[in-house]
This record gives sequence, structure tokens and C-alpha cells, in this order.
Amino acid sequence: MIKALKRKLEFKLFAIWQSKQGAAKILRPISWLYCAIVICRRLAYHLKLKKTEKVNVPVIMVGNLTVGGTGKTPLVTWLTNYLKDKGYQPGIISRGYGGKARHWPQQVRPDGDPYAVGDEAILISKRTHSPMAVGPERLISCQELLQYHPSCNVIISDDGLQHYALHRDIEVAVVDGKMRFGNGYCLPAGALREPVKRLEKVDFIIANGEAQKDEYAMRYTLTHACSLLDSTKTVPLEQFKRKEVHAVAGIGNPDRFFTQLQEFGIKVIPHPFPDHHPFTEEELVFEDKKPILMTEKDAVKCKRYAQQDFWYVPVTVEVQEIFGQKIIEKLKEIHTNG
Repeated sequence: MIKALKRKLEFKLFAIWQSKQGAAKILRPISWLYCAIVICRRLAYHLKLKKTEKVNVPVIMVGNLTVGGTGKTPLVTWLTNYLKDKGYQPGIISRGYGGKARHWPQQVRPDGDPYAVGDEAILISKRTHSPMAVGPERLISCQELLQYHPSCNVIISDDGLQHYALHRDIEVAVVDGKMRFGNGYCLPAGALREPVKRLEKVDFIIANGEAQKDEYAMRYTLTHACSLLDSTKTVPLEQFKRKEVHAVAGIGNPDRFFTQLQEFGIKVIPHPFPDHHPFTEEELVFEDKKPILMTEKDAVKCKRYAQQDFWYVPVTVEVQEIFGQKIIEKLKEIHTNG
């Protein structure tokens, strides 16, 4: 009952954040106060009233301005593998959101426990097989990762654009190409963590979907589904065409996943959940026994409940090649300048 109420509240908030009227208009004064606090906090770091620490390798901060998912994690995965292909040895840090570990930071392995370190951390580790550490303090996670893995020569932070205690050499902001910035208001009247003008200070803007001027496009490609019981067993998504399936998504923008499935002619029965939702077995039981399709991130947590017709849909990320080339240029410039 409590979970259901929490879920309804979260989706209600996202609806409010798309409009400038009603509750959003009433909450505007609180948003002004929030913005003032955010700006003063950032200024304190800029004026060195609060301390920013630098580590001995370049740090690439991948984040966003809005609450909810924009595609940071897939981009971190793509960027990590891109840099590995170019001869770098990247390490990754993240919040480990949803993880219930008793001590932080935690080192992450592909076979780790998502309930300890978070679903996204396990997914990134499985996709990259790179050193990774998670914890609420990005700086401490970064320092410990480098202690355990001294061969790392670049750090990629999954989220953390607003965590100024850790010096960053490159900032990458990810924007939802469709939803953009909602009503353009800061919390709680809107979804923004910082004013949109913050984008003027980042090095790169990645648009998940349609890119605008001075942005680089990132797109998701879905082709097949994998069995939760045996990930080596795959079927093309076309196999579900004209069939009814239960689509389960506990991500920042569940509708994106549902729409992508519908583009294959699949009859989707949508089951949206909040981002990082801790699934229970009961939530995956449907009397009609129709197939269940879910995101790969959700599959990390739901594998323990897997049955014969449970499938996850991995995402292939396509990013403009020029973006990767620009990142390499920046890293070489940082190395040259010491």
C-alpha cells in the first residue's frame, strides 16, 4: 500500500513538472529559494570558500540538470568502452543509488549484489568490466578506486554534476531530447536541479534523442530480448509482434521503453515503476501468464524471480563519433598541460 502511494506521488510530481500552471505555479517561490541556495553553493566552491580536491588523473563528470533518468548510465557505459578501445584504462565511480551496503565506498564487480551497490552499478560493471567504486561521497570513492586500481588513467563519474567537492576536468551534461527541461522551473516546482544556464559552463551536451544546436545526439537501439533464466538465449523482438506482453520498467522515463517496444508492433500492457524500484516477486506475477519484457537494468534485480517467459531487452547506444574524438582531444590537452 505504501509503495503504491509512493509510486503515484512520484508520477504525479512528473506530471506537475511538465506544466507552468496549478501546483507548479504555487510552488514557484520555493523554487526561487532553492535556486538561490544552489547558486550560492556553487559560488562558494568557485571562490574557494568550500574545498574542491583534485585527483592525479583526469575526471570526466557525466551528469544532468533534471531529476530522473536522461540516459547518463548508457552514456557512461559507451564512453568507458570507447576509451578502452582507444587504449585508455578508465575507472568508474557512481552514487550506488538504491544500494543498501552498510559501509561505503564499495568496489563493484559484474557478479555483485545489486541490492548492496545498486542496479545501475552492476549493469555498468557487466557492460564494461572496468574497475568501479560506488558511494555517496564521489571524492572518497574516486580516491579508493585509484588506491585499489593504480593503473586507471582516467575516471568517469556516473552522475555527480552537482558534487563539486571532486574536481572535474571535463563536464558532460545529458539532456532528454524529447522532454528537455519540463516546465523550466527548479525543484520543487519543476524537475531542474540547477538553472538551465548551468549548461553554458559544461564542455559537452548530449541529447538523448533529437539534438539541437551545439549538442551531440545519442540514440538507443533495441533489436532482441534475452531470457532472464539464461542470458545466452535470445530472440528477435519481431517475435513478439502483434502479441500482448507485460512491459515492466523501473527507470527514469518508463514511457520511452514502452514506446520503443510498440514501434516493433508489440501490444504493450505498461507497468511503470519509479526509478531504481526494489521489485518484489508479487509485482511480477500476472494471472494471464503473458510474456514479460523489462529493461536490462530491472533484470539485474528481477533475475532472482525469473520464470520461463521473463525477458529483458538490452539497449545498444549510438553516439556521434565526433563526440568521442572531442573527448580524446580534451584528454590529450589535459595531459599536455599537466
